[in-house]
Amino acid sequence: MAPDSAAVEAIRVKYLGRKGLVSEIYSNLPNVPAEEKPLVGKNANILKNKVTQWLQEKGQTIEEQKRQQSSAEKRLDVTMPGAGATIGHRHILTQTVDDICRIFEGMGFVTFEGPEVETEFNNFSALNIPIDHPSRDAFDTFYVDVKDPDKKDRFLLLRSHTSPAQIRVMKKYTPPLAVIVPGKVYRPDAVDASHSFMFHQVEGLLVDEKVKFSDLKGLLTIFCQRLFGEEIKMRFRPHFFPFTEPSAEVDISCYICKGKGCSVCGRKGWLEILGSGMVHPKVFEAVGYPLKKYTGFAFGMGVERIAMLKYGINDIRLFFENDTRFSNQF
Repeated sequence: MAPDSAAVEAIRVKYLGRKGLVSEIYSNLPNVPAEEKPLVGKNANILKNKVTQWLQEKGQTIEEQKRQQSSAEKRLDVTMPGAGATIGHRHILTQTVDDICRIFEGMGFVTFEGPEVETEFNNFSALNIPIDHPSRDAFDTFYVDVKDPDKKDRFLLLRSHTSPAQIRVMKKYTPPLAVIVPGKVYRPDAVDASHSFMFHQVEGLLVDEKVKFSDLKGLLTIFCQRLFGEEIKMRFRPHFFPFTEPSAEVDISCYICKGKGCSVCGRKGWLEILGSGMVHPKVFEAVGYPLKKYTGFAFGMGVERIAMLKYGINDIRLFFENDTRFSNQF
């Protein structure tokens, strides 16, 4: 039996070709005795027909085998290992927000999310930011072409910090309360290696009776140690924020050089990571809390800055360029 189409073709040429055996028999018929010619001619025709039929059947068999082989190759073999699908993963900023919130949730805080479109009252007035403060100017805040439903002469805006969520929480709930607020904020800053017109913040607020500044320091110390490592050192520097008094900025010792000074910390040995302070009495007054009954503290941090410091990223624009060579590192 011929194994393949090439062997079948060789047999066809051998028997039915122009110089094949059947043609040779026909060519020699004139030399055959007259009484034998009918028999030789008949047998030559029988041979030709049988060879032709065999070639056709073998050709069909070979074609069928090819079709079956092709079908088998295309058919899914469930026993074979599958080709892994490329899937995405959480962005490094999302991971950082989750890490921050998880630490505070472990200390009893509840995550709260406020709207990104806010009123001037929540974003400025209730936070003790006066009407003539530069941050209210259109050069520092994105205003939207929608009137404030409570004050028809004022427009809504894209929140410039997550602090308005403090006001929303305190207007809705009475102490004791402890919330952590992650979210996007917007400021019309020129984009460069350290600034963006949209970035992320995480805000924290705790209000109860007899809350002290030492409680704030203890809480933030635990947070920094859990996020950056137990060896981290901290310092609180006096600062000014309209909605807290007293206020302080928080620095941690550089986790790369261990406080000795390097390019990441600007040779200072310290990294600024957040602002904090005791809630200003005028903020409590704006939300209707009884004066002198409650005290509390608030703090806020930039997520991009935390991620840049923790992972050694030197350009904020890398977070938003969607370059997989960058995002796949985290």
